[in-house]
Amino acid sequence: MRLLKVSTCNLNQWAMDFDNNLQNIKASILSAKNSGAAIRVGPELEITGYGCEDHFLEEDTVNHAWECLKDLLSGDWTDNIVCSVGMPILHESVRYNCQVFCLDRKIIMIRPKMILANDGNYRELRWFSAWKREDNLVEFLLPTDVSDAISQKSAPFGFGYIQFQDVAVAAETCEELFTGGTPRVKLAYNGVEVFTNASGSHHQLRKLNVRIDAIKSATRLCGGVYMYSNHQGCDGGRLYYDGCCCIAVNGDVIAQGSQFSLNETEVLTAIVDLDAVSSYRASVSSFRESASHETKVSFVEVPRRLCQSFKLHVIPTNPVEIKYHHPEEEIAFGPSCWLWDYLRRSGATGFLLPLSGGADSSAVAAIVGCMCQLVIKDIENGDEQVKADAIRIGNYKNGEFPRSSKEFARRIFYTVYMGTENSSDATRTRAKKLSEEIGSWHLDVNIDAVISALLSLFHTLTGKRPRYKVDGGSNIENLGLQNIQARIRMVLAFMLASLMPWVHNKAGFYLVLGSSNVDEALRGYLTKYDCSSADINPIGSVSKQDLRSFLRWAAVHLNYPSLEGIEAAPPTAELEPIRANYNQLDEVDMGMTYEELSMYGRLRKIFRCGPVSMFQNLCHKWYGRCNPSEVAEKVKHFFKYYSINRHKMTVLTPSYHAESYSPEDNRFDLRQFLYNARWPYQFRKIDELVKEMDDLQVACSSGSENEMNME
Repeated sequence: MRLLKVSTCNLNQWAMDFDNNLQNIKASILSAKNSGAAIRVGPELEITGYGCEDHFLEEDTVNHAWECLKDLLSGDWTDNIVCSVGMPILHESVRYNCQVFCLDRKIIMIRPKMILANDGNYRELRWFSAWKREDNLVEFLLPTDVSDAISQKSAPFGFGYIQFQDVAVAAETCEELFTGGTPRVKLAYNGVEVFTNASGSHHQLRKLNVRIDAIKSATRLCGGVYMYSNHQGCDGGRLYYDGCCCIAVNGDVIAQGSQFSLNETEVLTAIVDLDAVSSYRASVSSFRESASHETKVSFVEVPRRLCQSFKLHVIPTNPVEIKYHHPEEEIAFGPSCWLWDYLRRSGATGFLLPLSGGADSSAVAAIVGCMCQLVIKDIENGDEQVKADAIRIGNYKNGEFPRSSKEFARRIFYTVYMGTENSSDATRTRAKKLSEEIGSWHLDVNIDAVISALLSLFHTLTGKRPRYKVDGGSNIENLGLQNIQARIRMVLAFMLASLMPWVHNKAGFYLVLGSSNVDEALRGYLTKYDCSSADINPIGSVSKQDLRSFLRWAAVHLNYPSLEGIEAAPPTAELEPIRANYNQLDEVDMGMTYEELSMYGRLRKIFRCGPVSMFQNLCHKWYGRCNPSEVAEKVKHFFKYYSINRHKMTVLTPSYHAESYSPEDNRFDLRQFLYNARWPYQFRKIDELVKEMDDLQVACSSGSENEMNME
């Protein structure tokens, strides 16, 4: 019986912060060693952080990574444990994303990534090249200072595996898990039993099951042990890496780490039975036949045993039930952890949120409240790093520290209701009630005087005074008056965020939080540079439908009961006067429902539909609900407003990425921002299709009538 103890981990790395990253790597290795593990795997590019982007083009970044690896190899960190460490490496003037396998202060093999991630949020081909050679390992000459420090001139580099005396080990890196033609199959046919996967996989709503299914499938088809490691946290951008390191054997997950956490490091250890792997493979006829004539893969031979023999008290780890969070929980915990990392690393000492009493800003407030609850929970569980960060951010003195989420929120969270004559008592009351439940320092400000001053200035300049549409004004006047209110709120929010800490003798500045959702951004239903223009936005790629579900969940599970009434209220911007016969409503203003917007967004981005194919798809999906002419008008209406408002995406507040149809154009949704909003060719094609269907319907009706007459 060959029993092998292995460790994988979640690490909260920060792009380009080599001190922080090296500290976390060392902590994870120490934890793995203390547990008795023989192998430790860390996340992809863990030394530099995954999100360095164009910093990878700087030779400094590669050099600093080597310096950190030299630090690891110069100490006793790799003594008696195989460590897989992720870093960028230049080989023959080509940059590769690599896993470096180390043991006993030596580099035993370097495995470059062979299949790069280059869609969605990923641009690896911008910085790295894929390793194409699958024939022989080559010799990589180590940098001089590393070579001198560890007395080793070169190391095997390329596609291959490590053959120990009792187990064969090989690496995959992130994308290689999810692609067809994965090199893992060839390695399995060559007898590799243990696979390490260093990953940099970000959170997206409802995505974890895809990752877990891929890991289970990887070991179910060819047998084997799979050690999956991932980043966890905000490493400097819009993405939240959601951890969930795990270990699987022959299709069963035997250990699963957390998906959302404030911890710097989390190490997962399990005992695997390698004889169970060989037995599993030998029982599958197709595997035996394929393996018997597979082309041989190069390997590095290491005269070392990693396994333990049978012992009564050393028991293989049993399968576990996979923990999947509901989407409402993902919205609560993912953005909360992302906000915490951003707050503690940005130098800010809190958040300021324009709280309107509507669904979107209330959802953001609840997420901040959830963050405060997570901080208190981790402090109570003895996390000294979280405690130290909370003391610093909250400006606690004389040994004091946060003891309740409300008390902590009072120190780090301002909410401000910026009302006008168009605001209702209902939204003002809801905002105040929610702030009390969360514990924020709440301000209620009337901004009519500022609006009036600007309109007086405009009147002085032009001799004209604009009116709302309900008072007889034009669409231009009506829109201009709404935009004035929204932009004044943005200016006031940033002023309060910078000065209110000073007023209350607090240190630093506050980050302004935005609260526009993905559907409104897609439609452009927001004012450019309004109060949704903020420092960061935790819900910027969450749909309105998911947010409303989250509010209902948070009312109960976060203990903010006022959210139930907020969710039930019809969405309104409250930028126009309320009259007995008129009340501004978002869906009426937009000319489409949030449900329809979500459908348009998914078809446009996920299914890559232009106007014509979207029309065709919706004719099928909405058959019996809308006739082709009605579908055509809806599609045209959406694309008109999508295109005339696309320019707003260029200044969209940096948002937590959570949804696969996010319109954020910085890296995820790369399209132009100047369109011919009439879409003449595409709309003409739609009209032709509508006419064809109408003519066919008429012909079918005529045929039916003729048949009836003949009868």
